[in-house]
Amino acid sequence: QVQLVESGGDLVQPGDSLRLSCTASGFTLSSHAIGWFRQAPGKEREAVACISIAVLSPVQNRFTISRDNAKNTVYPQMPDLKFEDPAVYYCARHAGAVCRGENYDLWGQGTQVTVSS
Repeated sequence: QVQLVESGGDLVQPGDSLRLSCTASGFTLSSHAIGWFRQAPGKEREAVACISIAVLSPVQNRFTISRDNAKNTVYPQMPDLKFEDPAVYYCARHAGAVCRGENYDLWGQGTQVTVSS
């Protein structure tokens, strides 16, 4: 079955760090750019980061993304979480190898990140 599964969402305090995971099955994740998005209640979905196949651990919007090709998994690392960061975080497979355009053809189910003191 071709799918993406996110995990790692949690309830954290402001200033905490969190590492999410996006694991692919049914295809080779390293052959695609992978995007990360989030959607907070009542807000539009927004893109937060993307990793192309040839880029190692880019930093975008405070997030560092890394790949473990042996595990078919991408990990966005979110440092210093803030009150504006809570949302459902989604990963998505880009149809190509480079983070260009909005041609995402497969989405995960999302993982919830909550920030509360």
